[in-house]
Amino acid sequence: MLHSRPGFLLLVAFVLAGGFGCDEPSSVGGSRGDFRVEPRGLDFGRVLEGNTARGSVTVSATGRADVTVSASVKGSAFSLPASEVSLPGAGSVSLEVLFSAGNGPVEGTLVLSAGGRTQEVSLRGEGVRPLACVPSAQCRQSHFELEPGVCVESEAPEGTACIAPSRCQENGRCQSGVCVGSPRSCDDGNPCTRDSCSPSEGCVTAPVACPVPSNPCLAGVCDRERGCTEVAVQDLTVCGKVDCVTARLCYSGTCREVSTPEGFLCAPSTPCQGKGHCRGGTCERPDPVELEPAFSQDLGGEPSSEPGGPVLLSRGDALFASVCGGDAGCRLVSYTGEGFLRYETPYPEEVARALLAVSDAGVVLHESESLASYASSATGAFLWRLPLTRFEPPPGAGALVPTTGAGRVALGSEGNVVSLVSWAPPEVTDGGGVGEGDAGAALVVLAPDGGVLRSGAVEGFTGEARVALDSHGGVFLFAPGGPLVRAEPEDGGMGFRTIPLLAEVPESGASLAVAGERLFAGARAFVDSDGGVPVAADWDAGMLGVQPLAEPVLLLDDTGYAFARTCSRTDGTACTPEEEGLLLRAFDARAGAVRWETSVLPDEAPGVLHEAALLQGGAMLPGSAVGAVTSARLGGETRTHVQLFSEGQRLMMCPLRGTPRVAGAVWAGSFVYIALEREGTWRLEAFDLGGLVTAETRGWPQGSGVSGSRRARP
Repeated sequence: MLHSRPGFLLLVAFVLAGGFGCDEPSSVGGSRGDFRVEPRGLDFGRVLEGNTARGSVTVSATGRADVTVSASVKGSAFSLPASEVSLPGAGSVSLEVLFSAGNGPVEGTLVLSAGGRTQEVSLRGEGVRPLACVPSAQCRQSHFELEPGVCVESEAPEGTACIAPSRCQENGRCQSGVCVGSPRSCDDGNPCTRDSCSPSEGCVTAPVACPVPSNPCLAGVCDRERGCTEVAVQDLTVCGKVDCVTARLCYSGTCREVSTPEGFLCAPSTPCQGKGHCRGGTCERPDPVELEPAFSQDLGGEPSSEPGGPVLLSRGDALFASVCGGDAGCRLVSYTGEGFLRYETPYPEEVARALLAVSDAGVVLHESESLASYASSATGAFLWRLPLTRFEPPPGAGALVPTTGAGRVALGSEGNVVSLVSWAPPEVTDGGGVGEGDAGAALVVLAPDGGVLRSGAVEGFTGEARVALDSHGGVFLFAPGGPLVRAEPEDGGMGFRTIPLLAEVPESGASLAVAGERLFAGARAFVDSDGGVPVAADWDAGMLGVQPLAEPVLLLDDTGYAFARTCSRTDGTACTPEEEGLLLRAFDARAGAVRWETSVLPDEAPGVLHEAALLQGGAMLPGSAVGAVTSARLGGETRTHVQLFSEGQRLMMCPLRGTPRVAGAVWAGSFVYIALEREGTWRLEAFDLGGLVTAETRGWPQGSGVSGSRRARP
């Protein structure tokens, strides 16, 4: 049958000749230009934003004929360098695909077409936005690592330019990760300057201080060629005592006593009085006029305070008072230095509080058997209240109740509250004071939020004992008559240990001031803050019948200031209040000797001292001065004056309008602020002393330090 089928033989011959191509897929075979692509998906992975990643696919011809394949992409993040590839028969070509990374994952498609056939390759990639890498310090470099997606820091290359950490170095270069500079020369080649270098400021130049000649009519000056020399001061320069009769003046470098020239300036001008000039042997000045207030603000009630405590406090541009009266009841009020009301905060139960101190942490007040604090900021919000009953009373306290108050509360530089708490009869604490019958005392330190940091019993500091802090935060305690101690935290405990400085200070009152590592105790004795040999303030010199006042006392730059009642009687009998005078005495805080003194009340009239403060002189009054607000009985009525004293001289005595009743005052900047009553209304009035003086903020410049803090300022 095979030989009888010729068509079958032809078919076999065709197959043997490869006519059907059985080794090629029928879908892409033949001579029509078919192709295939691998891989069918291309993943670029994570790529930094802004960078371009490259990938490729392999396109292969599946037949013997040459093939041209066109290429395109879907998706804006992907692109092709070439839009077509030519494939040789049965050959392969690599097609490059580009991924331009943005921020976030994207997908696309590679489309390949030839001979009416199309194949697709899925594309994907993720753009990663790098972190902003900032080196932690000079001579460090930081870059973003894609994996694991964090900043990696390393040392900067050696020799990289940098800014030396000290201004006393220059041309900084990185060495082993540290900026190292070369020493900076500050020598300006001038022998009349002292050249030095401050790590924070760089080169600092100060004039050479030539020795002060013993002759007051010569001045030491520095000449660039000759160095320090002495030259005559200007003629008519004062070189000794001057009044309107004789004056010691310089002429051609020699101090001579001459008759005081007519018209010689004998007193500076003040806010209420013109300059004084010598006329016929006396200092003639225009009559003083009443000092007009810069503003007069209704306080809305009577100021409340404790005996010896502040009536007004100042902090920055803010003033504070505790008042009771009117429909608003008892409240804390605050004004700006220009007299605008900042806030009024009513007290709970309308119970009066007494001001103690103020800091950025708040205004501290005393109420019955507790301390409280209100915000000193513009809100005046209540902050905390601490009942003193939470502290354990001493043995034998019985019905005694805890109390503290003015002179026994101090504020640290961070707002910590330091308080002496004693236990006294209820009738004494109701009056805001302490007295006989006290059973014991504790020293307490509170955090700015009112939390108790430390507390412990201290012996011998009941009654009118005082607490004060030095500029470093050291705590000192003094009881009238002594002792004077430094209180330090107890080792391994929550209490205190006391280090004696003075065992007793005879006849001393209830006062304590500290400044410049020196203490002034009870207006009677000076001693270093770390102990040593004390010296007594010389109250025996000068006037007879002197009785020192316990407060206020002031202390600055090795000079202590205190006030005393004086009595001119010599028969041994006591003076009546109408016969008493008031004396201000300045002491050498190192030797106790009297530097100068002056009568405070005008015409030796009877009166009272309301407030005193240390002041810095301005252009018209170089040096320092003591300011005082006083009231005196003159011509059958009580007049109030603002006064200035310096070197034993009264420089200013300005009367206030009318006959006000004064509650208290505070000095701040170039103003003195006074709480007073006029015609039945309590007012806050401000008096500007212009460029004459400004309030001192160093040392112990007011009766309770600065802002009532009972803390010295450097």
